[in-house]
Amino acid sequence: MVLRLKSASLAVLVVFLSIAALAGRVASDSPDPAFVQAFEKWKAEQTDDLKANWLSLAGLFWLKPGVNSFGSDPGNAIVFPKGPAHAGEFLLEGKNVTIRLRPDAGATIAGKPFGEAKLDPDITNHTTKVEMGSLIFHVIVRGDRVGIRVRDRESAAARDFKGMMFFPLDLNYRITGTWVPSDGHKTVAIPNALGDVSQEVSPGSVQFKVNGVDASLTALGGDPKNGLFFVFTDATAKADTYPGGRFLETGAVENGKVVLDFNRAYNPPCAVTPYATCPLAPKENRVAVAIPAGEKFDKAAHAAHH
Repeated sequence: MVLRLKSASLAVLVVFLSIAALAGRVASDSPDPAFVQAFEKWKAEQTDDLKANWLSLAGLFWLKPGVNSFGSDPGNAIVFPKGPAHAGEFLLEGKNVTIRLRPDAGATIAGKPFGEAKLDPDITNHTTKVEMGSLIFHVIVRGDRVGIRVRDRESAAARDFKGMMFFPLDLNYRITGTWVPSDGHKTVAIPNALGDVSQEVSPGSVQFKVNGVDASLTALGGDPKNGLFFVFTDATAKADTYPGGRFLETGAVENGKVVLDFNRAYNPPCAVTPYATCPLAPKENRVAVAIPAGEKFDKAAHAAHH
């Protein structure tokens, strides 16, 4: 009888301690107001960037060597979504692009009308942007490809955007990892949405545990002093997140440690527009387990835009 009472008391104590531990875990895993506020600010900035720079994209046209006529008339080599029927032509020589306008095209560079101009591409620090009505366009260079990217300030996709979708905030996916710097010669093969593969030097990798499983991510950009950049996939890519991978940025590495906050994992622009050329997750950054944190993938919106 006494033994039974002790056993019962022990059982009650175990249950009590379990409940207390669970309560403590819930409390510690529940984001505090400051964390939520910082996340919402970051999310708003991401949304503004999407609207301004990606959802407003209205075309991406790869140039052929020589003369490429452009305008809204279907007979042009490059058919713009709106604007003059015959606006002019792009001349591609090597990777150099010159634009020649018709007198009635009404286009400007830096607010000034022009007839002919050399266009500096996006790989320079002084990209030439041409404005024509509500359209803004510039030259992009991707490997051996040279193209014209067009943005529409009156974009319906940007205007009607319903917002980014996220998993619930979960501090279990704000993980501190160990930074393993490279020797400065480690390269990573990074595929992109065009099917090209580029070799990029990696500053190093982060080793961490997620859901009890050892994992590692190789940085594709940034540096330890200012923050790192990753593109990764995980098991959620099968149904809930963008299949090509998500982007993740970190703060600085401190004392050999860096925080991976997967709540701030976000989709590449290719998830919302067919006119982007995004890096995809390299094989080194394919995490085997699910990381249900960060931005989800809106398949319906993706289908509508592609």
